[in-house]
Amino acid sequence: MTNVTIQPTGITADDVLAVARGTATVVLAPATIEAMATSRAIVDGIESSGRPVYGVSTGFGALANTFIAPERRAELQHALIRSHAAGVGAPMPREVVRAMMLLRVRSLALGRSGVRPLVAEALVDLLNHDITPWVPEHGSLGASGDLAPLAHCALVLLGEGWVLSPAGERQDAADALTAAGLKPIELAAKEGLALINGTDGMLGMLLLAIHDAAHLFAMADVTAALAIEAMLGSERPFLPELHAIRPHPGQAASAANIHRLLQNSRVMDSHRDDLAHAVQDAYSMRCAPQVAGAARDTLDFVRTVAARELVSVVDNPVVLPDGRVESTGNFHGAPLGFAADFLAIAAAEVGAIAERRVDRLLDVTRSRELPAFLSPDAGVNSGLMIAQYTAAGIVAENRRLAAPASVDSLPTSGMQEDHVSMGWAAAKKLRTVLDNLTSLLAVELLAGVRGLQLRAPLQPSPAGKAAVEALTDVIGEPGPDVFLAPLVETARAVVSGPNLRAAIESEIGTLS
Repeated sequence: MTNVTIQPTGITADDVLAVARGTATVVLAPATIEAMATSRAIVDGIESSGRPVYGVSTGFGALANTFIAPERRAELQHALIRSHAAGVGAPMPREVVRAMMLLRVRSLALGRSGVRPLVAEALVDLLNHDITPWVPEHGSLGASGDLAPLAHCALVLLGEGWVLSPAGERQDAADALTAAGLKPIELAAKEGLALINGTDGMLGMLLLAIHDAAHLFAMADVTAALAIEAMLGSERPFLPELHAIRPHPGQAASAANIHRLLQNSRVMDSHRDDLAHAVQDAYSMRCAPQVAGAARDTLDFVRTVAARELVSVVDNPVVLPDGRVESTGNFHGAPLGFAADFLAIAAAEVGAIAERRVDRLLDVTRSRELPAFLSPDAGVNSGLMIAQYTAAGIVAENRRLAAPASVDSLPTSGMQEDHVSMGWAAAKKLRTVLDNLTSLLAVELLAGVRGLQLRAPLQPSPAGKAAVEALTDVIGEPGPDVFLAPLVETARAVVSGPNLRAAIESEIGTLS
């Protein structure tokens, strides 16, 4: 079991993945505890001085001008958490909630939030005891950050609210804490606000999406190459000199992948010198790297945004080292909302062009002598006809989801918070687009493998052989129709998992 040590300088994207999806234990570095204690001393000094400071001695949002008496400031923090834990809907996945909690610890550890170390330690205890708060899917507007989702997490620290049981059911937080040998904490001034102000939910989802998109974009090159090979397409559009003259880095990487994937193929050899063969392939084949490459470049931009956010202070107000406590707008999720929307557009198009290749593979008039719908006995049998329907429906849904959430600002809090980012919604729907992309690539993988099987006895490329071997035990050889849904599910697991990519890379080298 590995450790993720949280330093005052922050954490990495790999740390988030290790905790959200793995079993890494979280540890606070001594320097982190010291930074939080120094920050807290400043807040304690402000409290004793009686100066009005937002969130310390005042109410919140539209109630920022309401003075709170010293004896009621702890009550204020508890009331804040209870009232803001107002989400509704199905619970967010465990990995999202764990990422969000870890990122909130990271935010506190930067030493600009004015909380006692025990607050961060309490969140670490939840992570290390695998206690996952029940965080409803609806509630965040992405400014002042992810208030409602983070409040549902903070409520568990108080021994209130709900957690996800090991069976995925709702359980009282107090019972979960007792079973783990943990005790609720009491919040002091500023601490409730520091637990809920910030972009941790949307950043957590974005970091998970970046990891998934990177894998899926590489797999999109694999499934494109299989489809091109099965359709007797040309490898010439993927020559490096043709992409050097349009120097988008993602395009060059995708083209290089596809070109390598198509080498050492008897299927490709069968028509390489045939002058009667098509002079130009259709756009969905020839322009695969232009689309997938643009998606890769979009992903690089999103990585840059997420990396900046990982070292950012997104609380409000912030405690500065010189003793000042200043209000900020750093909790506003616009950078993350824009990035998530952009990546959703890119991922939707990677899926859309994959579906167009599937349609060509199934169409007897365009598939270069493959049987209709990839069935050797079309008519009685429908082959993959309805799998393409499924893909078309998913493409349509992804197009709807690609509409940006970040333009949908609505004013809240008595017009105090009169512009919000909708970054939570943008990141949440991005995850849905990527899950849908997995299904689209699974259908293309299934169609490409079936097409290569139907080209026998011609031997496919090493990538084609690996794909056929990965699926043949489940899908069998071309023949009468079978129950298709389990085949698509198996193809989804192959696309999302590491094994097919590893098998291909062992033959042709690492894919970009």
